[in-house]
Amino acid sequence: MSNGGKAEEAYQAIEALIVFQRLEPGSLVSEAQLTELTGLGRTPVREALQRLARHRMVHIYPNRGVLIPATSVEEQLRLLELRLALEQLAVQLACERATAADRASMEGMVGMLAQDGVDMDAYAGTVRETHMQIVRAAHNDYLADAIAPVQGLSRRFWFAHVSDEASEIRTGARLHRAILTAVLGGEVRAAEAAVRALNRYLVEFAYATIRPPKITDGRS
Repeated sequence: MSNGGKAEEAYQAIEALIVFQRLEPGSLVSEAQLTELTGLGRTPVREALQRLARHRMVHIYPNRGVLIPATSVEEQLRLLELRLALEQLAVQLACERATAADRASMEGMVGMLAQDGVDMDAYAGTVRETHMQIVRAAHNDYLADAIAPVQGLSRRFWFAHVSDEASEIRTGARLHRAILTAVLGGEVRAAEAAVRALNRYLVEFAYATIRPPKITDGRS
């Protein structure tokens, strides 16, 4: 594998550690620890960290280590504002530009999203690939560079706050499946509406993390 390929592998491995909070928010880790955790060399890990820092997934402090920043509802809501605009553009372009190969990949993903009993690790990979397929079908490298960190950061917040995994996976899978189905049909308005529905769900999910639980007095 080329150095660039190893750097990409390191990026995905470290991002997964952050998204699933196997590296706890607020913790300080070293390059040596990340090299051991990923099983990759120091150079690809360092390259991956530089990219993750540009994407605000980590903060690098020379001679001290790598800080895994905490998430917040305020930051998530700002991210979702940008994510909505970028994803609406992505589905517009994908509806117009998707090739036969793009469509075949998306059709396969629709089937995967319809499966029951998917665990969180599998769902994470499926959702990430869903967004990658749509962006690839848009055939705009600048859009791909802009949207990847926004989706990564907002995905991290979601995984950090999920409580009822089965229910949230079902909801997320249904919403993502609707986006792909509209893109496959070349239905721009339906695809945009499906993206807005996903965004509304994510906004509501973010607000729900700060609402106090309902208190009952035990009476029917």
